[in-house]
Amino acid sequence: MLFQTTLKILAGLLLLSLSFRLAGQETVIRLAATSDVHGSLFPYDFEENRSDKSSLAGVAHLVDSIRKIRNDNLVLLENGDLVQGTPVSYYANFVQKKRTNLFARILNCMDYDAATVGNHDIEAGPAVYNHLKEAFRFPYLGGNVRNTHTGSSYFQPYTVIERSGIRIAVIGLLTTGVPQWLPPHLWEGLKFQDMAETAGKLVSTVREKENPDVVVGLFHSGYGDDRGTAGDVPMEDAGRYIAQNVPGFDVIFLGHDHRVRNEILTNRQGEEVLVLNPGSNAQNLAYAELSVRDEKGGKPGITSRKGLLIPVSGVVSGKKFNRKFWKDEAEILKFSNQEIGRIGVPMQAADALFGTSALAGLIHRVQLESTGADISFTAPLSVTGSYLPGPLYVRDLFKMYRYENFLYTMRLSGSEIQRYLEYSCGLWFNRMDGPEDHLLLFRNGETPKAGLQNPSYHFDSAAGIRYVVDVTKPAGKRVQITGMENGKPFDPAGIYKVAVNSYRGSGGGGHLTTGAGIDPGELPLRIISSSEVDFRTLLMKHIQAEKIINPDPGNNWEIIPADYHKKGKQKDMIYFY
Repeated sequence: MLFQTTLKILAGLLLLSLSFRLAGQETVIRLAATSDVHGSLFPYDFEENRSDKSSLAGVAHLVDSIRKIRNDNLVLLENGDLVQGTPVSYYANFVQKKRTNLFARILNCMDYDAATVGNHDIEAGPAVYNHLKEAFRFPYLGGNVRNTHTGSSYFQPYTVIERSGIRIAVIGLLTTGVPQWLPPHLWEGLKFQDMAETAGKLVSTVREKENPDVVVGLFHSGYGDDRGTAGDVPMEDAGRYIAQNVPGFDVIFLGHDHRVRNEILTNRQGEEVLVLNPGSNAQNLAYAELSVRDEKGGKPGITSRKGLLIPVSGVVSGKKFNRKFWKDEAEILKFSNQEIGRIGVPMQAADALFGTSALAGLIHRVQLESTGADISFTAPLSVTGSYLPGPLYVRDLFKMYRYENFLYTMRLSGSEIQRYLEYSCGLWFNRMDGPEDHLLLFRNGETPKAGLQNPSYHFDSAAGIRYVVDVTKPAGKRVQITGMENGKPFDPAGIYKVAVNSYRGSGGGGHLTTGAGIDPGELPLRIISSSEVDFRTLLMKHIQAEKIINPDPGNNWEIIPADYHKKGKQKDMIYFY
């Protein structure tokens, strides 16, 4: 079955190649890109301890096969967020330190031609991304990331690759949201410049100095919209804006937002731009074929461009890949299956969408105990985990807490805490006119299958205070704080120590800025302390010390009216259980 899947894919690629009508002296150039792999290197789900269908190992087999079709002129690119969030990433970056980083060894083995750094690659810390920059046998790109000490590019802005006499320039750019999402010590010495402005400068430089036949944008950025820069805040997702408003690009590979895309846009000069996004976790390989006419065949330029998203699911692993990296896979499996403690009560991650929950209660407890804070904020970083009484393993921690966040203690006033909660609930809950309405705020109103309107990791609940959320009221007027959990009154004018993760404390999600109304430049001044290790490590140490945990969901907050909450929960929970 797997062999047949591969044959079908290769047959489709051959048909795509033959569909070009080559006139005069024309050359077909192939481009392929991965993005947002997030540690999906092997066909194994280390969190669930079972085989998986999509991985970079499957991509390796596809790439080897594509390279055997006609001329070997494939350009292979990686578009950021390669590392982060899985036992594979954690082991490669922080445990297996005696060897060259596993990600570098694998991409070098697969003969990648260039890579763009992603925000989660920065999140791994300078020791990791600097090591990758040195270990990759190809350029690590990030043209809008400047070295604040020298003023020069910290990563290489672009590279020029030649295939069959065709010069292909690849410009790499990174989403500008890093300072709003990550603690400063992870990106100290770096400045992230506006993507669109940098794209315009670089494409002009490249076209003038390098005389390329093809210009490729390798952007770790989502599609976004066509609004451009909003005031002094650069766009997080600038893909569409650049494609339509910055002439000079022939193909743009996107990532970051995990949304698959294959379309041709027209820029302001009437030129076509092929835009591709393979999605996440190595589920697809973004593939483009360009027919390029040289000077001998008439007016030079691209005469045709076509894109394809090649599914990786069901593709067998590359033989060379398996031969070189099976020992690494075995080591990671052993690491992820280490028992760290036991759980005495069942937990469902999705419970946190509908009120107090055992998992959120566990996170709150560890945050409060680790910091000595008065109040804790946390959100469900995943809504798919399920934990039955019994052993807990290292791999379970990556479902409980997906990101490498640090733990901050910050100073907030009572009124800022109130506004913070109002903002969170506005992202989270639908306004209910009756008990038959949805409790949760879904995209497009009454279409739950389209998904939540906002990511669940923005749905912060609080511990340390008592409060109610009235879902019959409009956003901004739903939360009533009735007091502290210790019985003391809550003072809107008082100053409290608050535990939040570093993503939120850096302004991620807008809870502290848009919600609480704190100026972004003031956020660092509000930080009292930061943990020395990531929160997942703190969580692991807590479980190891307790040996057996019995997480308590608590009862410090509730959703009212109670009958609206009950029926709305029953209506919506079927989409998450």
